[in-house]
Amino acid sequence: MWCLINIKHTPMKLKHLLAPLAVALMLASCQKNFEDPSRTARALKANIAADSSSSFAVTQTFDEGFESGTKTAYADGNVTFTSGSWDLNDALVGTSTSDPKVGSHSIRIRNTGILGMNFDVTSGASTVTLKYAVYGSDGSSAFGLWVSSNGGSSYTQVGSAVTASSTTLATATFTVNQAGTLRFQLRKSSGGTNRINIDEFTINSYDSGSGGGTGGGSTGDNTNLMLGNPSNATTDLSNFDNYLIDQTYYIESYNRDKDEPNWVSWYVGSNWLGSIDRSNDFRPDTNLPSGWYEVPATAYSGSGFDRGHNCPSGDRTSTTAANQATFLMDNMIPQAPQNNEQTWANLEEYGRSLVTAGDEIYVIMGSYGSGGTGSAGSATTVDGGKVVVPSNIWKVIVVLTNGNNDLSRITTSTRVIAVNTPNINTINSDWTQYITTVKAIENATGYTLLSNVPASIRTVLENKVDTGDVQ
Repeated sequence: MWCLINIKHTPMKLKHLLAPLAVALMLASCQKNFEDPSRTARALKANIAADSSSSFAVTQTFDEGFESGTKTAYADGNVTFTSGSWDLNDALVGTSTSDPKVGSHSIRIRNTGILGMNFDVTSGASTVTLKYAVYGSDGSSAFGLWVSSNGGSSYTQVGSAVTASSTTLATATFTVNQAGTLRFQLRKSSGGTNRINIDEFTINSYDSGSGGGTGGGSTGDNTNLMLGNPSNATTDLSNFDNYLIDQTYYIESYNRDKDEPNWVSWYVGSNWLGSIDRSNDFRPDTNLPSGWYEVPATAYSGSGFDRGHNCPSGDRTSTTAANQATFLMDNMIPQAPQNNEQTWANLEEYGRSLVTAGDEIYVIMGSYGSGGTGSAGSATTVDGGKVVVPSNIWKVIVVLTNGNNDLSRITTSTRVIAVNTPNINTINSDWTQYITTVKAIENATGYTLLSNVPASIRTVLENKVDTGDVQ
């Protein structure tokens, strides 16, 4: 059942004023349970019912806007905000016109100041997002996020430092993916007396991905690798061009030398499709093995190629964490704009339409070759020669009616859609013009795409040509 209440486009501060009314109505109409907003006005916990055939991850959104506390001096001191007590060391609550902020307050930090939680969240963290900018006419400064799992006795840094250089608030996303009891500090690490502002500090609780995919490369029902491991990718670091990464919400074979995936595999059921907005927080994957190049968000800028998703944002709209995971740059390939925004978008939307009509789908997408044509002409690489532009982009979709024991329900009659497109900007927007066979993609890539399907059934499916019936 869809909720008819939508405050997601309301400004953040006003949103929290409307939250109590919205929560009350949603309790009655959407079968969701929320914490009493009088106790934690900016802590939201959605508990979504599960049955024996499917489960949905519990997600808590903790959002602190620093509106309820005051502190006018930089000296170390604690301030109680809506979420709890925070330590402001060489930091204060900024309220002036020179303080970039959402609403009327934000945190201003100077030197090597610290903004830190004096309390723990017990639901872990998948990601932490926050808004940042420089104060007034000050110069650039860098800051980092640090996490403690032992009540603040020790901390480790999360990802890389972020540089603030503009007076316009920007959003930083840190990938944590850590369960248990946690607290966080934000530490200014450079820029001397230059000041920065921090606002809208949000913690998205740890999500094991139980809404569909599970960690560890499981091949059970509703998991991301149920169809099999097409290239026998492993987590052995010496296997750097076929390196297996479980991103919780999808699984990929990553190619270190191409700086992009060989293939990505994921599951889409109705539980994965929700109402979460597209996060658009493209960012490097800072969890890649040490020494590997972390493709930056700006790697494709000016190249004439889009940052083309493998696992699309639209297939992961159930939780903020799930959607944000799709914007890691190791889920991207340089994709011709017309291919990405028309042909591929139409194919992705068709897959989701099957799910909303009562099916569930298992998807594998990948690319191969070198050399494509974008809006600025042809190229074999982008990002100064680091990221390969593929010549072909392909996808295989296995369609099943909703049910259990999915692998055993795949028969020679199961619908399999295989599409292989050239990575060019003059492509037809009708994806059905590029239907092929699984076998043809396997011949081009060397993969076995349905390796977990019994051989006698797989052979039939590999050679089927879908009718492209989109009615």
